[in-house]
Amino acid sequence: MSLPLVLDLSRIDFIDSSGLGALVQLAKQWNEAKRRFLIVGNSRVVQTVKLVRLEAFLNMQPDLSTAMGNLAAA
Repeated sequence: MSLPLVLDLSRIDFIDSSGLGALVQLAKQWNEAKRRFLIVGNSRVVQTVKLVRLEAFLNMQPDLSTAMGNLAAA
């Protein structure tokens, strides 16, 4: 059984195109490996991700407790 990944970006103040590109690559790799991953972001990170319409692809979560609850429910 493969372990899921929760990437907590809630303390990140800014994410640029390079950071978004890295997250997209991570998402592709984990999707191809059929492994679960979730990303937690604060309002600034989420706003940037939504601007480029990647929130669903990156499995964005509003907070860490929600992310952990979603993993437990699966």
